[in-house]
Amino acid sequence: MRGRPARDPVLPGQESVWDYPRPPALQRSRDRVTVVHRGVLLADSQRPWRILETAHAPAYYIPEADVSTDVLRPSQRHSVCEYKGRAAYADIVLPDGTVVADACWWYPEPTGRYAAMAGAICFYPQRVDRCTVNGEAVVPLASAFYGDWPTSRIAGPYKGAPGTEWW
Repeated sequence: MRGRPARDPVLPGQESVWDYPRPPALQRSRDRVTVVHRGVLLADSQRPWRILETAHAPAYYIPEADVSTDVLRPSQRHSVCEYKGRAAYADIVLPDGTVVADACWWYPEPTGRYAAMAGAICFYPQRVDRCTVNGEAVVPLASAFYGDWPTSRIAGPYKGAPGTEWW
């Protein structure tokens, strides 16, 4: 059966992904977000952008100044979002030789209402060891496509598990 799935109950302190808009909203956040891989702190910010889109957990975009860009190497991958425009990707290349392909992405020149987030970087939680929001570990999605950051603050269900692409 296709159609909108049943909403999970929204507990106190939670947001429902079914209350998020489409097209997505861009929201400045004061959440502290961190990204760590193999013991290397890749990002630490208290001024990320959140993208809030129906059926998706928030995706956190971290200002470039709060990211260790010295360990990022632009890759050949690009994609296009119907709302934000053309995305560029980067590999993580650590001093020990570890390479994580296409571990993050950003919009060099986002379109329209997303222009303010130009250059802010979003990491795939499923491709690094740990992403946190206010100290809580993000639960990586099973999807290789979606880079959302689900935490206990978010009520779903949300896209990211096999079979959810059609929502």
